[in-house]
Amino acid sequence: MISTKGRYAIRVMIDLAEHDNGTFIPLRDIAERQAISKKYLEIIMKDMVAGGLVVGASGKGGGYRLCRKPEEYSIGEIIELMEGSLATVACLAYGAPECPRAAECRTLSLWVEYDRMTHDFFYGKKLSDLLIK
Repeated sequence: MISTKGRYAIRVMIDLAEHDNGTFIPLRDIAERQAISKKYLEIIMKDMVAGGLVVGASGKGGGYRLCRKPEEYSIGEIIELMEGSLATVACLAYGAPECPRAAECRTLSLWVEYDRMTHDFFYGKKLSDLLIK
């Protein structure tokens, strides 16, 4: 399940893309437009800056803006930054130790297929796909 943190991060990215005029966008403006607590957005934005999705500036004229063009962001990268791995089962998570039962696991192919579909879906969608056209 995608938490509010992941969903709100996508909404913030859409907001930044739609209101991009080359300057930093104040957090209070994003919070008002998106009806999200400014305090909660501060936590989300800290993670997004640390993850390299956005750049922030403090002080007068400060705020946030995208680091790249909207078509260069996949929804999958935003979700994984905020939520962690999209893996549906622990044995398929990145860096997981090899499962000793993998050779005889009758459900492994099911989870591999599901993981591939989930990954391909979210990584196949770009931020630009969610903008008003």
